[in-house]
Amino acid sequence: MSLEDQPRSGRLSTSRTDRNIKKLRDAIMFDRRRTIDGLEALTGVSWSSCPRTLTEELHVKRVAAKFVRRLLSEDQRANRLDVCREMKDQLKTDPAFSSKIITGDESWCYGYDPETKQQPSQ
Repeated sequence: MSLEDQPRSGRLSTSRTDRNIKKLRDAIMFDRRRTIDGLEALTGVSWSSCPRTLTEELHVKRVAAKFVRRLLSEDQRANRLDVCREMKDQLKTDPAFSSKIITGDESWCYGYDPETKQQPSQ
């Protein structure tokens, strides 16, 4: 009995190469509203490999009709911290300030701009 991988026949994956990842990254950064079909036509990466590469390699997810980063950058984190501190200071001077705060989940707020109901389904 062995815990080592046994050699297997078959071809290595050719869709998740550095070159294809770069193609997908450039295509998404140029236009975040691209569909999987559009990415396949533009980059030549297979339809089934595009979503997996986007989520696992580029760490993006689909929000409405756009792909956005999952994690916040250092600048975004620092900005959030500054805003929280400002709100905390404001709360000390105005106790009713907390009733004026609206919260939301960054997964739908971040990078979102209003669009018609038809656009996300395209």
